[in-house]
Amino acid sequence: MLLSQHEIIRSMARTDWLVGDDRRTAAAERIYAAATEMIASGGLDSFDVDTLASRVHCSRATIYRHAGGKNEIREAVLIRVAARIIDTVREASAHLAGSERIVTAILVALKEIRSDPVGRLMMSSVKAQEIAWFTESPVVARFARDINGLAEDDPQAAQWIVRIVLALMYWPVNDTETERQMVQRFVSPAFASAAVTSGRP
Repeated sequence: MLLSQHEIIRSMARTDWLVGDDRRTAAAERIYAAATEMIASGGLDSFDVDTLASRVHCSRATIYRHAGGKNEIREAVLIRVAARIIDTVREASAHLAGSERIVTAILVALKEIRSDPVGRLMMSSVKAQEIAWFTESPVVARFARDINGLAEDDPQAAQWIVRIVLALMYWPVNDTETERQMVQRFVSPAFASAAVTSGRP
C-alpha cells in the first residue's frame, strides 16, 4: 500500500498531536520548520537541540515533549525533504513496472535529491559513523519500497536500493548518461524477476 505525501508526514507525528490540542500540532510544526532551516543552512553538524530550543523560544524539555530527541527530529526533517521529492519520483515512474520502474525511480530520486538544498546538505553532512542510522532507518526503507513499487515482503531489496542511491550520491558519475547506463545495466537485471506492485500511488 503506497502512502500519500500527507500520510507520510502524518506517520512521523505522535498520536497525541493528531487527535489532541491544535496548539500541540502547531508547536511541533514550528519545531520541525526551525530544524529544517537549521539543517538547510548548516547541515547536520550544526544541528543541536539547545540551539533549536533557542530558535523557537522554548525550553529543551518542550522540544523533547513535542518532537522527541535529535534522532526523531532528524527523521522528521528527512520525512519533509522526502515528501517534496516523492511526488515527482512517483509521477515519473507510476506508469512503469518491474525493473524499468526501479531504474527510473532511482535516477529521478538522485536528480531530485541533488537539486534540493536540504537533501544535498543532509547527504553531505552524514558522517561515516552515521551511515548506519541512515541505511537502517525504517522511514528511508519505506520510501525506497513505496517509490519503487517493491513488494512489502522484500525489505532487503529496499535496503539495497537505499545503498545504491547513497553510493551514487557520495561517489557520483560525472556524466549523467553514463550514470543512467550503469544503473540500467547493473540494477535492472537484479530486479528483472523481482515481485513488484503495479506502481499506482
